[in-house]
Amino acid sequence: MAAPKKGRRQGTQGKPGRTLVFILIALVALTGGMFLSGHTTPRLGIDLAGGTSITLQAKNEPGQKNAINETNMNTAVDIINKRVNGLGVSEAEVQTQGSENIIVNIPKGTNAKQAREQVGTTAQLFFRPVIARQPSVPVDGGKDKGDKGNKGDKDKKDKPSSTPTPGASDKGTDKDGDKGDKSKDESASPSSTPTTQGRSVTDGLKDEPTPSGKSSDKPQDKKDETPKPDPAGDPSAKLQEQFAKLDCTDPKVRTKIKEGVKPSDPVVACGKDSDDNWNKFILGPSEVSGKEVDDAKAVYDTQGAAGWKVTMDFSKTGTKQFGDITGKLAGKQSPQNEFGIVMDGEVVSWPFVQQALTGGQAEISGSFGQDEAKDLANILSYGALPLTFKEQSVTTVSAALGGEQLRAGLIAGAIGLALVIIYLVAYYRGLALIAIASLGVSAALTYTIMTLLGPTIKFALNLPAVCGAIVAIGITADSFIVYFERIRDEIREGRTLRPAVERAWPRARRTILVSDFVSFLAAAVLFVVTVGKVQGFAFTLGLTTLLDVVVVFFFTKPLMTIMARKKFFASGHKWSGLDPKRLGAHPPLRRSRRTSAPAAPVDPNPKEA
Repeated sequence: MAAPKKGRRQGTQGKPGRTLVFILIALVALTGGMFLSGHTTPRLGIDLAGGTSITLQAKNEPGQKNAINETNMNTAVDIINKRVNGLGVSEAEVQTQGSENIIVNIPKGTNAKQAREQVGTTAQLFFRPVIARQPSVPVDGGKDKGDKGNKGDKDKKDKPSSTPTPGASDKGTDKDGDKGDKSKDESASPSSTPTTQGRSVTDGLKDEPTPSGKSSDKPQDKKDETPKPDPAGDPSAKLQEQFAKLDCTDPKVRTKIKEGVKPSDPVVACGKDSDDNWNKFILGPSEVSGKEVDDAKAVYDTQGAAGWKVTMDFSKTGTKQFGDITGKLAGKQSPQNEFGIVMDGEVVSWPFVQQALTGGQAEISGSFGQDEAKDLANILSYGALPLTFKEQSVTTVSAALGGEQLRAGLIAGAIGLALVIIYLVAYYRGLALIAIASLGVSAALTYTIMTLLGPTIKFALNLPAVCGAIVAIGITADSFIVYFERIRDEIREGRTLRPAVERAWPRARRTILVSDFVSFLAAAVLFVVTVGKVQGFAFTLGLTTLLDVVVVFFFTKPLMTIMARKKFFASGHKWSGLDPKRLGAHPPLRRSRRTSAPAAPVDPNPKEA
């Protein structure tokens, strides 16, 4: 029976050297990945690195009263939070201030500019049929082409960037389209020739070509392309007048025509084509609301004409509505076969339709750039805000205060760590070397992983997260203390070091796992039920708790097994922290059980052989 017990004891010890090599290789790989990624420091949050603070003021939508309430404000906060995270901006703070304002804090070093463009965008998306479309030129008409180009550049800067610019990054299709138009009518003036994006809406099974220049140009020259004025007082008469005087190159005009627009009314609107030229539109009443779009994605089309496209999935109601409007538009000449995608009062795209799309899915393709497609899909995916917001103020947040707090926190953490090390050295002596080495490995793993999580999941280190890392020092030290005390208990019972290390491990392991599970569960609950900076604390606490288990199992235990074979620890040196006399060890139990065998009784009548 002795041999099997010995075999089991050796099996429990395993091969600690291989385990140590494994975790060291993992640490080297993480460090190498950190340097290869070009990120050698963790990404910092707004309180440590500074950033941008945006104040949004809510306004009632046209035709609605008392829309600014707690429910709508909380819904807006949730949607804005999803938008900034969808843009890759983590640790952004989104919270209400008072009853009408929302504060959005975006850390420096993130895509803050893009986030600023989209956080307050109401994403009021409507699909409206195009009744008329013409290029928009300055009202005076006296500027030459060069002035127009300068004006276009100025308008490009003034244009709200929350709306994607159609086809700005895909010139190939537009060049082909321009050549086609030029071949059809070389004498046409740029200021009078209608422009088209060359985009089509299909069911995703095919990609139809752009309509010919003839079909696109002729309807524009006809006077009956605009609504016929009905008797006096009819709104269409006002639309004709607005359409004739509309100057989309003027940003003030573009802002004014958006005010008071209702989905059920025909409207005039502006939109930019892929050459940064403004076009003016007369659009019919909204046929489909953006709320009926269940999902939208930016997809790179590898089939046919390679390029980015936006796919849309409609709800049950939206499927019927979209099928009806595309059925009405199919078969007509341009621009009556187009529908304008109107976002916040501006036409971001006007694709043409060649057949009714009744399957509940559609894709818009042609002249999309990657950023443009992703921006549009991102806003559509996260839905429309229930309120209209006005950007009240934008301020730059300094990291000076956060830097001072960080220095104070790091000093406090350093003092706490020094006190822990002093205690370990004074109480555990030689065992303190194992504890300090384990703390060093834990710190290295935490630092490299946090650094890599910055570019990977956009994790940003803020002050609460630093506090979570400091709290983790105590959690990790507790695990060492539990294991060391179990070993010392075994030595007090009279066992030598090597069996004591193995016998103490199962009981210490159980205690460590239970303790870490409670800490991780608390961190997980805190992460789920909180928002903002508190989530940073919960995330760091949960991460370091998991790393504590990894370090104890794959570094501390194997290292302790190896050290138990060294003479300094195995002999119970007085500075090893495992001196049996200092621990008050009892004599081995097997010695106390040994008794001398009784003498055999003497036979009074021995028999002779």
